[in-house]
Amino acid sequence: QVQLVESGGGSVQAGGSLRVSCAASGGTFSGYTMGWFRQAPGKEREFVAAISWKVGRTYYADSVKGRFTISRDNAKNTVYLQMNSLKPEDTATYYCAASTNWGHNGPYNYWGPGTQVTVSS
Repeated sequence: QVQLVESGGGSVQAGGSLRVSCAASGGTFSGYTMGWFRQAPGKEREFVAAISWKVGRTYYADSVKGRFTISRDNAKNTVYLQMNSLKPEDTATYYCAASTNWGHNGPYNYWGPGTQVTVSS
């Protein structure tokens, strides 16, 4: 069974950087699209970034383009989200998700429990 576990969240001041990781297990991920989503208190969950595991094509929400970078390490079955120039509005719980469909629109079949990212001003 596919399992996703996020790590690397924490607290940082505005302008700082964090990297969150997603360790994937229980499947063969070469045909998957891996995504990062986030949900802030009182708001709906929103798409942040995605990467196709096989070819490494990336997708980003406009709000993070140029600041966040998604990448994957095939040997470690791990997906990363490097977040730079963080803003208070980036504060949210960040979720890793996996889709068996091509492209970033999902649906996403598997989800991790999330990791909290807090950006203070």
